[in-house]
Amino acid sequence: MSILIDKNTRVMTQGITGKTGQFHTKMGKEYANGANGYVAGVNPKKPGEFYEGIPIFATVREAKEQTGANVSVIYVPPPFAAAAIDEAVDADLDLVICITEGIPVRDMIRTKYRMQGRRTRLIGPNCPGVITPDELKIGIMPGHIHKKGPVGVVSRSGTLTYEAVGQLREQNLGQSSCVGIGGDPVNGLKHIDIMRLFNDDPETEAVIMVGEIGGSDEEECARWIKQHMRKPVVGFIAGITAPPGKRMGHAGAIISGGKGTAAEKLAVMEECGIKVTRNPAHMGKLLKSVLK
Repeated sequence: MSILIDKNTRVMTQGITGKTGQFHTKMGKEYANGANGYVAGVNPKKPGEFYEGIPIFATVREAKEQTGANVSVIYVPPPFAAAAIDEAVDADLDLVICITEGIPVRDMIRTKYRMQGRRTRLIGPNCPGVITPDELKIGIMPGHIHKKGPVGVVSRSGTLTYEAVGQLREQNLGQSSCVGIGGDPVNGLKHIDIMRLFNDDPETEAVIMVGEIGGSDEEECARWIKQHMRKPVVGFIAGITAPPGKRMGHAGAIISGGKGTAAEKLAVMEECGIKVTRNPAHMGKLLKSVLK
């Protein structure tokens, strides 16, 4: 099994005619079952055209009705990306993965409010995407570093997602699914949401959880793990050396009032039974040790 996406997922690309959308759609189509998985593109100005054999439609709803696409990946420029999410939610898709970086916070607040009570899940924005190795990849992650295996990965940091995967590969460990949730202050699924999915996935035996300074999502997830998680979890917090009051990396990585520091997060994670490392180079080795 896997979480969120698998070989049967059908994908549409919103923003398929832009340079970024074209490049990563082509890469996704060439990975594993991507030739069957990528079935539609959306651009209201170019319906009837094709890219790499993929038909382009004017609206998300039309693309869904004509192709059966149930997941959208968004490469739309920042001023229009929140509206693209809204359109996908209104079309009642299963999942929306928004790669776009730099969406105005006010736009995302409005979009998150509109999503209340809707069944569509959101990953991102400002994230690398989701991959189920040897089945399907949706996003910008390099497919060749991933391999099928028993370890789930969830991360706010795109770069450290790749680092964790690379270290697992060095330990001859693959991934069940790998999810980059993004680090913006207003986003979709959180660590705790992905951890619930991994906990219920019979093919996931352990999880690497990568967080960042700022906010309290990691602490909330750690407390849930203590109460409910049936599998070992290894954790790391990016931004350990960031001084209080400084914005680091993602827009969501801001320490306020002494809260949200790496030290505080790591302490809570340790108290909740998560095996933490303060050195990102040790994530893979630590994970292998807990599996043993």
